[in-house]
Amino acid sequence: MALERTLVIVKPDGVQRGLVGQIISRFEARGLKIVGMKFMQIDRALAARHYAVHEGKPFYPGLIDYITSAPVVVMVLEGPNAIEIVRRTMGATRPAEAQPGTIRADFGLEVGRNLVHGSDGPDTARCEIDLYFKENELVSWTRANDPWILE
Repeated sequence: MALERTLVIVKPDGVQRGLVGQIISRFEARGLKIVGMKFMQIDRALAARHYAVHEGKPFYPGLIDYITSAPVVVMVLEGPNAIEIVRRTMGATRPAEAQPGTIRADFGLEVGRNLVHGSDGPDTARCEIDLYFKENELVSWTRANDPWILE
């Protein structure tokens, strides 16, 4: 069984609205394991590196202003197909298009306040994890209930 790691950010709206616990519990309930977590304020330099692929797009300045506007929770989740599982749990980027039961459908209204970020592929996940975590900040561990979650 190949395990993947992916980055998830509970964005400023999720933190400000007091939804951190509910959002994290959705991922844990799916069976994903937390291997790294930080509560932090993203500065403009880090935000620019994180969103470099969007530089020059009309929404870029607002995106940088928003992600640096308040604290976030940044975490690395691990599990089989973690990237796909996280993205399905989050729901479509536009909350109005997200399936009921997803984080964005249940808690969001607008794309600019969609609560969470998740890496969109293995290469992106590796790059994003490296932006926020040093290798020694990630913990490999075995949960007591892993045999009930993983085959």
